[in-house]
Amino acid sequence: MLRLLEQIREGSLEAFDRFYAIAAPMVMGLSGKLLQDRMEAEDVCHDVLMTVILKPELYDASRGSVEAWLCVLTKNRCIDRLRKRKRLVLDANSGVLAERQLHRQNDTERHVMLNLQKEALHRAISELPQVHRQTIAEAYFDCRSQRELASAWQIPIGTVKSRMRYSLSRLRKAMERLGWAEAGGGRSQ
Repeated sequence: MLRLLEQIREGSLEAFDRFYAIAAPMVMGLSGKLLQDRMEAEDVCHDVLMTVILKPELYDASRGSVEAWLCVLTKNRCIDRLRKRKRLVLDANSGVLAERQLHRQNDTERHVMLNLQKEALHRAISELPQVHRQTIAEAYFDCRSQRELASAWQIPIGTVKSRMRYSLSRLRKAMERLGWAEAGGGRSQ
């Protein structure tokens, strides 16, 4: 898809046709799941693919795959429509049934966003040096304290603390670069 997007940037309509054939089912499927309304999903699909053809330069390879970019564009358009719909539902006082439907849609949205965020986190962790990946993995995924790590690895606890601080700082910067955290997040300003 990246090659096709580059050709679209150069003005190739044939590349857009091929891109559309690949991307439209994915965008339509995601928007259909999020919106639960085929006509609105088609509108979102149209909006997203118009963005691709009119503004292909918005894609930034350093922030993720073309597919992830399309999912984020789709998700954002769907959220806008859900918010508008929610305002209309609340204004009309349609009751509990409408709220339940919106809650189900929000669960789907959360699920999609968690998967995208997980993909970004895996990418950020993979960029860390091996010793720092190991430190993060054992501290967070194996639920081991810094003291336990220092004892098991037979190194000073200060070294473990430094590795953790370095690792978390690098992860935060990587997530910022990938668009999943605000710059300077987690620090007092």
